[in-house]
Amino acid sequence: MRQSGILMHITSLPSPGGIGDLGREAYSFADFLHRSGMRIWQVLPIGPTGYGESPYQSPSAFAGNPLLISLPLLREEGLLSFEDREIYVPADPEKVDYEAVRKNKMALLRRAWQQSGARLEAEIAAFRQAQPWAEDYALYSALKELFGGEMWSRWQKKGIRNRRIWSRWIYRHKLQEEIGFHLFCQYLFRRQWMALKKYCNERDISLFGDMPIYVAEDSADTWTHPEVFQLDRRRLPVRVAGVPPDYFSEDGQLWGNPLYRWDYLKRKHFFWWVDRMRGMAELYDIVRVDHFIGFANYYSIPYGAKNARTGEWIDGPGRALFEELRKAVPGLRIVAEDLGEVNDKVRDLIRWTGYPGMRVMCFGFDGDETNPHFPANYIEHMVLYTGTHDNDTIRGWADKASPKALKFAEKTLDFKGPEKAAEAFTEACLRSPAETAVLPMQDVLGLGGEARMNLPGTTGGNWLWRMKPGAASEKVAERLLRLNRESGRAAE
Repeated sequence: MRQSGILMHITSLPSPGGIGDLGREAYSFADFLHRSGMRIWQVLPIGPTGYGESPYQSPSAFAGNPLLISLPLLREEGLLSFEDREIYVPADPEKVDYEAVRKNKMALLRRAWQQSGARLEAEIAAFRQAQPWAEDYALYSALKELFGGEMWSRWQKKGIRNRRIWSRWIYRHKLQEEIGFHLFCQYLFRRQWMALKKYCNERDISLFGDMPIYVAEDSADTWTHPEVFQLDRRRLPVRVAGVPPDYFSEDGQLWGNPLYRWDYLKRKHFFWWVDRMRGMAELYDIVRVDHFIGFANYYSIPYGAKNARTGEWIDGPGRALFEELRKAVPGLRIVAEDLGEVNDKVRDLIRWTGYPGMRVMCFGFDGDETNPHFPANYIEHMVLYTGTHDNDTIRGWADKASPKALKFAEKTLDFKGPEKAAEAFTEACLRSPAETAVLPMQDVLGLGGEARMNLPGTTGGNWLWRMKPGAASEKVAERLLRLNRESGRAAE
């Protein structure tokens, strides 16, 4: 079935309060997708953000980001009282100021906890029972605050650092109020997310999530299940993740995430991954698994290395993991992010799973017509993007492209000048043979490099872009609907 969608992270919605959230603007965007003939809404990871506000460095593989909770919806439900003037108003409505947003929103969420926590006691208890990770995440979050934000492996109290039973009992009692607050926030997030998912599904829109393969070193996951990761007796990583040197980086990329103990996980029927994917199946209709390459073979770098040059490739879990997942989580729709060093092991694993891979149009104009990202090489069983969150916008790409690359793209896609690039790429993506075509909202709107979401290898200035109010207009919806109908991706 031919279908299309838009990549638009929740934080980028023009919601009140300085950050996109799960409130009315999210429902309006779902309506816009429906009117456009789009059947997919793809988002970035929705967990709490980590270092540099990256959603790919979250302190939890299971938790939701409290900053995405809609305060106006809480007020409508009678769970929070506040005046409109108490909501943060950003100086720049097209950028997220995370520090200001966090200060304002968390204070109001604490007020909601004081006003309505007792009222929701039964619902929170049921949520805690249904989500076994939540108790540990809430305790971890409360401890992080108690210890001044220190990484858990550096907590001075050895008993709680190593999760001794008696120590956990003491701190659960001591931090009961704070633990309750974090559970309350997770309950509210899940409640609002599932309501939005229901609304989307009723309009024939699938929510397409994004799951990083690795977790952050400082996370509730590594603290709760250190046995799952390559950690030493001091709970420090032995080897960490990254990618080797290539044309774009002479030192490679040192991500620093702890690697998995795949041999141990295999003996335990991959229990942690089964739990994680069950969680993904609850939240999403489709899941993009980031760095799928790492399941076939992963790049292992010694902890403490200054760069990624000293790493080595190690065999991953391969088919064994996905055999277990198919039994435990049947029907889960997965897209394999297979960008990077794709070798025969990776290709064989993707072929065996049957998962569609990805192609990115702006990678296709290096002059090599055998490049898998070049339009002549697109196949049906794939997800095609004009660009991703890690690329410049198409207009930004065209503005910065070499004359040779731009000319090649202009000739291939029949347009002239950078100002026409986004429109040409958008139309070519939708008219391609790919079964699924996904457009970043920035490319739909023809925005330049100022709207880029992330520049890999940099910290600061990323994950900030927000859409202007009214940008997802009826005119834009009508254009997309026409293109979707012409390309057989929407019914006449």
